[in-house]
Amino acid sequence: MSEHKLSPEARQSEVGSGFTGLGINPSLLSILHTASFVTPSPIQAKAIPVAIDGQDVIGIAQTGTGKTLAFGIPMIQRLAMFKGRGLVIVPTRELALQVEESLRKIGTKIGMRTAVLIGGENIEKQKRALRTNPHLIVVTPGRLIDHLEQRTVNLSDIKILVLDEADRMLDMGFAPQISKILLSVPKERQTMLFSATMPQDIVKIATQHMKMPVRVEVAPAGTAAERVEQEMFIVEKAKKRSLLATILADFSGTVLVFTRTKHGARQTCKAVQDMGHTAAEIHSNRSLAQRRAALDGFKTGKYRVLVATDIAARGIDVKGIGLVINMDLPDNAEDYVHRIGRTGRAGHTGRAMSFATPDQRDEIRAIERLIRNRLNISKMPEKLIEVAAPPARDRGEERNDRRGSRPALNARGRGQGRFIDRGVRTKQANPRPPFVRREDTFKSPSSATPDMPRSIISDDEDEPAYRYEPKKRNARPQSRGHQKSGNRR
Repeated sequence: MSEHKLSPEARQSEVGSGFTGLGINPSLLSILHTASFVTPSPIQAKAIPVAIDGQDVIGIAQTGTGKTLAFGIPMIQRLAMFKGRGLVIVPTRELALQVEESLRKIGTKIGMRTAVLIGGENIEKQKRALRTNPHLIVVTPGRLIDHLEQRTVNLSDIKILVLDEADRMLDMGFAPQISKILLSVPKERQTMLFSATMPQDIVKIATQHMKMPVRVEVAPAGTAAERVEQEMFIVEKAKKRSLLATILADFSGTVLVFTRTKHGARQTCKAVQDMGHTAAEIHSNRSLAQRRAALDGFKTGKYRVLVATDIAARGIDVKGIGLVINMDLPDNAEDYVHRIGRTGRAGHTGRAMSFATPDQRDEIRAIERLIRNRLNISKMPEKLIEVAAPPARDRGEERNDRRGSRPALNARGRGQGRFIDRGVRTKQANPRPPFVRREDTFKSPSSATPDMPRSIISDDEDEPAYRYEPKKRNARPQSRGHQKSGNRR
């Protein structure tokens, strides 16, 4: 990309001394200074020099420590000096939009074009963006597979590959898609992998697809943010909403509330609104436009409270979140680290409160083992604001909400149809459709392989789930007398 060569004449005296010793071109230093990036974070200071030299990098750092610029600056500088393109893979739509925005702020100043390929957005619009031959492509795994199958994207000239929040992508069941993508990019490339934790699956990727990677670690894997004050309340499930109402009344800043299920997010958001607070919700059953509106409203102050599931644990980059509340403990201890990492970002202090029921002692101990620290068990407030308890739920409804929609059963206990790759469950048009064998209708995302048809692999980049669509009845064959006209008078 000779047209994007960086200017050596830019004066380093125009910028602060924070980034000057990392091997960054003076022109990029000037752009960083204009964008008010003066002092590099620890992960940036350690990863940027190694990545600029062209080496493969494994970066381990807590969420909210500036990992986007840690790989973004070296990627832009190397692509400006050599031909080729860069590919960034992230787990969620929100994170993809934020990464693309950060890269665009720096890259467009030297003539680089960006494109973002995510689910929930018009694919024809993305095809038009790809026809402009962008230099930087930010994607979620499912949508990139769609473009590869339609042959609308060519990865043969990818020189730099970045896997951001790699552990989250594997947790969400994207290992088959990641494997297929890694087979589609050239072997001769630079690979950078960034994560907050380091499970064995990531070690396997590093050994198979990276060349002598340099491990850059600013904190042990799984370490929680140092500037976040953490509290744990042991509370009965029926009193969680009353405790939430009491905390929101005492705390005056912006609040991010995490729930375990989509149903819980909806109910909690409605309850917070009934308490008199402005609130919005984010989960995989919301459209991309609705999620953008909720996140933008939270950033601008339109909504004081944002209620989210774990799809947002790594997809929300909002400055100044004063408090994170875990209404439900996460299913995985690693998600706890990412949840509380939404506050106390970029050197600021933050606060996190978690609600645990008396029978969740094992979950608390798992979190403490991961963060290598004891959690403070706080006393319940003497007086709670009275709030109605959430309505009781059907056990099957809760199971579907947690695992994604399984095959529905009719009155005879038989399956009613087949799965297709969406994220919302449709209404049943026929109450008693024909029997379909259960083993033919459901396969979990973890058992999916790249060779499976798309009808059984989820395309929801955030929370792999399935939509259920009734199977059409076979038309009843006509009698022989009706097949030929004139046989019956």
